[in-house]
Amino acid sequence: MRTLAILPVKRFEIAKTRLREHLEPAQRSRLAEAMVVDVLDALLESPQLAGVAVVTNEQTVATVAATRGAIVLRDPTESGQSSAALVGIRHALAAGFERALLVPGDCPALDGDTLAALLQAGAPPPSVTIVSDRHGSGTNALLLAPPDAIEPAFGTGSFARHERLAEAAGAAFLVESPPALLLDVDTPEDLAALREGAPGARTRAVLERL
Repeated sequence: MRTLAILPVKRFEIAKTRLREHLEPAQRSRLAEAMVVDVLDALLESPQLAGVAVVTNEQTVATVAATRGAIVLRDPTESGQSSAALVGIRHALAAGFERALLVPGDCPALDGDTLAALLQAGAPPPSVTIVSDRHGSGTNALLLAPPDAIEPAFGTGSFARHERLAEAAGAAFLVESPPALLLDVDTPEDLAALREGAPGARTRAVLERL
């Protein structure tokens, strides 16, 4: 099935605010950019994906994404990850994609093997494949077949919400737990865990300078 990866990206000035007591604004921006580019590279290098769409108003990311061949979509409301994901989903439907993979820009350990396994594990439509966060309550990735199998509802407690939405839609519900997607970086504890893990090259370089 033709799959579009959708990567929502906040403007760096409003990203990672929960790290503000530990990192200066410039440090948060550099970290956010490095993580996003590592995720973007992993997506663009995946032969299993038919396209990558970046939904953002961050010009730095828009320029990098366009230069590397990704689709760049503007976020008209900047009202959160779910609304940005919907921008990508609408594009996927209009362009005839059969699946959408929603991934965050703060999982910089993402790699090709993880993507291949996740896409291979997806069930026939209608289906929802969810990757939870490391706490088991949030959502770090959604694979939707078709792209509008459910309307994404990210945020605190989203794992249970997505499960309920899949059930209400009559879609098969699968759970995957690839280590490379379990850790997203929102809190100082997440940042500490990232330092001990295996993030992409750009993120590692920034962490070494923090």
